[in-house]
Amino acid sequence: MASDEQKRWLLLHVIATILALNMILFYEVNADPQVPCYFIFGDSLVDNGNNNRIASLARANYPPYGVDFPDGPTGRFSNGKTVVDTVAELLGFDDYIPAYANVGGSEVLNGVNYASAAAGIRDETGQQLGARISFGGQVNNYKNTVSQVVDILGDEDSAANHLRQCIYSIGLGSNDYLNNYFMPNYYQTSSQYTPQEYASVLIEQYSGLIRDLYGYGARKLVLNGVGQIGCSPNALAQNSQDGTTCVQKINSANQIFNNMLRSLVDSLNRDLPDAKFIYINNYGIFQDIIDSPQSYGFTVTNAGCCGVGKNNGQITCLPGQTPCPNRDEHLFWDAFHPSEAGNVIVGRRSYSAESPSDAYPMDIRQLAQL
Repeated sequence: MASDEQKRWLLLHVIATILALNMILFYEVNADPQVPCYFIFGDSLVDNGNNNRIASLARANYPPYGVDFPDGPTGRFSNGKTVVDTVAELLGFDDYIPAYANVGGSEVLNGVNYASAAAGIRDETGQQLGARISFGGQVNNYKNTVSQVVDILGDEDSAANHLRQCIYSIGLGSNDYLNNYFMPNYYQTSSQYTPQEYASVLIEQYSGLIRDLYGYGARKLVLNGVGQIGCSPNALAQNSQDGTTCVQKINSANQIFNNMLRSLVDSLNRDLPDAKFIYINNYGIFQDIIDSPQSYGFTVTNAGCCGVGKNNGQITCLPGQTPCPNRDEHLFWDAFHPSEAGNVIVGRRSYSAESPSDAYPMDIRQLAQL
């Protein structure tokens, strides 16, 4: 049997271990984020409420959206978290980045989400769905935020020093194909441009707006490639002969755009040496999941949990519709948008690359450390 001295030593050791663990947890929970702020530009993949109060069909502020999100239906086009929610967690933020429509006061110092469902690089993109905030509109909203930051911090130099440390995530282009180029009944772009020409036009406008962000303080920028639109349940239902084979003409056009976007990263890094631009290969990440869904826990990759079908038009989840129970096994939540399970994988690999092709020339984790 242990002596009294041994028992006392063991008790002291246990107490010391518990105190040490508590200190570790305290510092992990209360540690500052890796960057002071996170600014987000994009479309419905990352919209978290900017479309809620505008006259748009592209809205998700009703059940069953948000069924697995703590705050319920917020405007996120997911059953739960989006990709940028996951990245915000990994960057160490203790809350998700608020929507521009809802943010106020000193909150802007932590970052703002400007994303708008149906938005594109081109101003007319998504107009058949009603109001939306194009990339140009989102950049203008950011300029308003910069003015607020200057007012809060007291002068332009202090604001510039704050903003240069922030992460900027830009992810547009999907709707310029989904709700423009491949919608010939509404738009003329497919008759005006070849896929190569159209990608060039998009990249030129995209580049100009990104340079505007640079002119207003952005120095750490993440350019997100377009995912495999041709593999979405909507594209499969509308254009796939067997309902499972991805639509190659759509994916090929997306790849042209992505290749140009990756090249743009090189150009911007060369032209703007005091800034750092990176490219996230969403197309390749989705390819990995589609090629080997079981290894990621997915059993269904060609159908969402609600609102999927040939007759569904532009409406995805119907209000009050009961979604499937096995949501974590579905790559897609609705006809267009990934499930939380899918978003978490993309967010995790964007933050910390699991394959050399996930991010170029570095991942978000490395960008944050610069």
